[in-house]
Amino acid sequence: MKYIVKRIQEADYGCEERPEGYQFQVLLQLRDETGQEIDMEVADAELLAKDINEGDWVFFDKDNKIFKED
Repeated sequence: MKYIVKRIQEADYGCEERPEGYQFQVLLQLRDETGQEIDMEVADAELLAKDINEGDWVFFDKDNKIFKED
């Protein structure tokens, strides 16, 4: 299934400290082709490396890795 990225925002960790070596996560607000909306946490570095931005169509593989639709 493919999703449109509606919003990318910093994940909220409150005042918890993140462990050393932690990959910074962002919260994606996604909408699928049927209009159903879901939220997913994804590594910010992965979005940057794959040039995924708000308004892009994406999909996830069986391991929940995100990919931008061509």
